[in-house]
Amino acid sequence: MKEAKKQGLKQLGILIVGLIALNIFGNYFFKRFDLTADKRYTLSETSLNLIKQVDSPLYIDVYLEGQFPGEFKRLQSETRQTLEEFKAYNSNIIFQFVNPLEKEEEREANMKMLYQRGLTPISITVDDKGKQSQEVVFPWAVATYNGKVTKVQLLKNMMGASTEEKVVSSVQHLEYAFADAFNKIIKEKQKKIAVIKGIGGLHDLQIADFLKSVRESYYIGPFTMDSVAKSPQRSLEALKKYDMAIIAKPSKRFTEEEKEVLDQYIINGGKTLWLVDNVQAEMDSLYNESGSILAYPKDLNLTDMFFKYGVRINPALVKDEQGTPIKLATGDPGSQTQYEQYVWKYSPFVYPESQHPIVKNIEGVKFEFTTPIELLKNDIKKTVLMESSQYSKAIGTPTQVSLEMVTEQTSPKDYQGGGRLPLSVLLEGKFHSMYENRVLPFKDASYKNVGKDNKMIIISDGDVVKNQLDQAFQPLELGYDKWTNNLFGNKEFMLNCVNYLLDDNGLINIRSKDVDLPLLDKEKVHENYTFTQILTVGLPIVVLAIFGFLFTFLRKRKYAR
Repeated sequence: MKEAKKQGLKQLGILIVGLIALNIFGNYFFKRFDLTADKRYTLSETSLNLIKQVDSPLYIDVYLEGQFPGEFKRLQSETRQTLEEFKAYNSNIIFQFVNPLEKEEEREANMKMLYQRGLTPISITVDDKGKQSQEVVFPWAVATYNGKVTKVQLLKNMMGASTEEKVVSSVQHLEYAFADAFNKIIKEKQKKIAVIKGIGGLHDLQIADFLKSVRESYYIGPFTMDSVAKSPQRSLEALKKYDMAIIAKPSKRFTEEEKEVLDQYIINGGKTLWLVDNVQAEMDSLYNESGSILAYPKDLNLTDMFFKYGVRINPALVKDEQGTPIKLATGDPGSQTQYEQYVWKYSPFVYPESQHPIVKNIEGVKFEFTTPIELLKNDIKKTVLMESSQYSKAIGTPTQVSLEMVTEQTSPKDYQGGGRLPLSVLLEGKFHSMYENRVLPFKDASYKNVGKDNKMIIISDGDVVKNQLDQAFQPLELGYDKWTNNLFGNKEFMLNCVNYLLDDNGLINIRSKDVDLPLLDKEKVHENYTFTQILTVGLPIVVLAIFGFLFTFLRKRKYAR
């Protein structure tokens, strides 16, 4: 008996020494193992480099606490796992899950407060064994660091998608959503963006929501092209101080001097985001007595410039069967006005199929009177980000556009030989000056024929970045259509374009991460509810009982001798 006791104490001592040694070893060597097939819990190198910069507490409040259906519980658990990964690499990251609607007496005040902060709620259906009830959920998180605050959208808006599909897409972007939020509040603004003025572009109110969102990460300033006429050299030097230029829906013809300024800005490494309408046609103009307008080509004097860079924006309208909805008044004169929803084929609803990080898994984008982009052969790498559906075609201009077309009958035969027309293209490479081997509009001692590696994005529609206004002429969220109450993916698309053009650390590449997220089949669960309960609750108890019986039996048998 004494020998057995000594042996037991010896084993206990070895175990204690081993545990102490393991803890000491763990203090000096840190390693986490991700056993999932898709490595969903493995943080990218970009994320790790970012959170290393967190040297004081970074607080995260996650408003995903409460009674949720299965899909939201999965989003809740995946969010928790992602934040635990961040915290494992930096203890300064502190998070908590909060239920803002837990206390009934504070429910209304909290909902109002969160809504005012831009955290829009959603209504979900909770199904408990056939009994359905409606609950309000705020699928958001708020991150705070050194007095800076930013919000994190946890559930993606996807028009027409089921909750399960939204959750899968949202989980794929959790790491990027949090990393992007951390980047906004950890790093000081460095990059500067010029919004080009003096070109007859969109009014500030019409791009207010876009500018407000971009201003969270970058400095923004207006740059007027009117100064070029007075001193083009000085204007070029001033523009070179900006990292990026946004040219949103120009309507005035560019002069050769203005083009040289933009050309040399690009050759010297300036990023550009072009949103160009090559056809004059406005949706507001259609709502007249005749319900029709004449769409005709615009002369912006940019054809030769884009040609040199490797694209041509053709003066034609894209007509697409996969259009966005519009509401039109119906009914006989004198009767009460009624509104019906129709598909407007000159406003393509584009679901990106490209796997590029800019557009991967984003919601469909609404275009309006867009034109096709033709890709030309040169040394520039071209990536089509957005294209029309297979049932689309280009309509030459000038042409009459009428609201009556909403009632026309079409078939796939009408689109033979058409479809898949590029509407947005990313250009990357060493651009050649459009004035190469040509007489310069103005003398520039620093003129270059070939630039260093650069990139630009061309979108053949200026309205992609345009937000609507409410009755008080205040800007609504970019992508929201107040007439049909739909929210499109325009905002995410535009912000991704800016982030990609200015992103030096590859943050946006995190969006390429694929996550395989199997979800429960609700119908099968309801059909086999009793069996499922026995399997998930009863079976573990039976297994424990068998184990306990065998353990007791073997122990008695051993010591009964």
